[in-house]
Amino acid sequence: MIRILLTALLALPAQAETKMTAAQFDAFTKNSTLLFNRHGKPFGAEQYLDNRGVIWSFLDGTCQRGYWFDVEDEICFVYEGQGAPLCWYFLDDGTRKSARVVGDPPQDDLVVSAQSKEPLSCPGPAVGVNYRSSVY
Repeated sequence: MIRILLTALLALPAQAETKMTAAQFDAFTKNSTLLFNRHGKPFGAEQYLDNRGVIWSFLDGTCQRGYWFDVEDEICFVYEGQGAPLCWYFLDDGTRKSARVVGDPPQDDLVVSAQSKEPLSCPGPAVGVNYRSSVY
């Protein structure tokens, strides 16, 4: 019985991933903070502001400001001190949302583990800077 059930489950088609459009990504992220896991462990968090501004943290108390823009089906980010943009596919399979660096394998995806309206805490080296009021 267990073998039949397992065989039936394995035969089910996988839920198809769809790439979020820029409009879908903006609607999902705007004015919220997403927490990401990689390989099942906390990886980082990003706060999404108006006007496509972002604040990224590896959860170590330091934060990087930046902004995002879209190129075709890619969502690209530029952060302070970073030269070239880093582009991602943001994916939705109906059960989970994830982010994949363009060209990376699926096993390295960042998986959205939580979404909040709370801003990031950024008490790192830039103490005194009000990241929440940054607008790009």
